[in-house]
Amino acid sequence: MKLLLDTHVFLWIVGDGPLSQRARRSFLDRENEVYLSAASYWEISIKVSIGRLSLTDDWMEIFDREIAVNGIKWLPIKKEHCWGIVNLPMIHRDPFDRLLIAQALFEQMTLLTADDSIQQYNVPIVW
Repeated sequence: MKLLLDTHVFLWIVGDGPLSQRARRSFLDRENEVYLSAASYWEISIKVSIGRLSLTDDWMEIFDREIAVNGIKWLPIKKEHCWGIVNLPMIHRDPFDRLLIAQALFEQMTLLTADDSIQQYNVPIVW
């Protein structure tokens, strides 16, 4: 299975946050390919820059190390992902979540998320 990490899930993995047992098993299962979207890294960077997320000064190095250690693959943002946003129902307005949903649908991935809003979309979820 190809798993796409929601932004909060990636932060919880790095920070040893409250993953469900099913989410943790799915993340650790080496049969699964795990991806981090450029959208999530962008969201984190924005939140750090405006003071809505507080991380240590070396957060970029820590993230790079965790990505490498856990074999997480990078998912760039493609124009097809952006096109997919147009057809999503307006369940909520978070632009990063909407992009992650469009990416998961286009790339035939399962989203690893605890977000109730995302779970209202017609996208495969593991939690």
